[in-house]
Amino acid sequence: MTYCVGLLLKEGIVLLSDTRTNAGLDNISTYRKMFFFEDPGERVIGILTAGSLSVTQTTLARLRELCDDPNADETTSILKAPTMLKVADMVGSMLSRVRADVTDKTQMGQWASATMIVAGQRKGGEMRMFLIYPEGNYIEATPDTPFLQIGEHKYGKPILDRVVTTETSLKDAQKAVLLSMDSTLRSNLSVGMPLDLAVIKRDQCRVAERRRIEAGDESFRAMSEAWSNALRDGFSQIEL
Repeated sequence: MTYCVGLLLKEGIVLLSDTRTNAGLDNISTYRKMFFFEDPGERVIGILTAGSLSVTQTTLARLRELCDDPNADETTSILKAPTMLKVADMVGSMLSRVRADVTDKTQMGQWASATMIVAGQRKGGEMRMFLIYPEGNYIEATPDTPFLQIGEHKYGKPILDRVVTTETSLKDAQKAVLLSMDSTLRSNLSVGMPLDLAVIKRDQCRVAERRRIEAGDESFRAMSEAWSNALRDGFSQIEL
């Protein structure tokens, strides 16, 4: 399983993913689930993945191959697409085709499934964020719901519902997604470290910050302990 979350704010975009992939209790591996397609200053596209590793890796490999094609144009390469909406269309179509191919070849049925979060901005355009479903259709983050989640999302959703708005600063947004991940890590062993965190600032069209958080990271541990203490203190102060 996995957990990935993206926030779309007035100041920019914050993305966070874990790296755990498991095929049974005794087959646990670490794979990156956050990827970027970038032409710094012109366009940046971040993709978070959850689900079948064969589906997500093949989808990303084919998207990358099309971007690297010297004959690529706006109909084939997400780095040349005219809008982020068109990027979402292209990623969705590729995901749907790969899912069908893998299902047909392996007879995996419903297990050959994956979802993606696609977020970014092109020069002169607006920042946008989409959740791409296995069938290729998608929904978009809005001012009313400025975050999207994929994977094991239920444990980390309450804090996002309570504290995140489009006005949230990038600093507070990073804290929110990390605490959302901390809640998930505590409640589901199929989600695990290390974590990948990235920030895209409005109109820069590049990845502004990128960080790998390992299992022994002291700042993350301190944040986790502070949050646990705050919850316990708040709980004890509430009258029944």
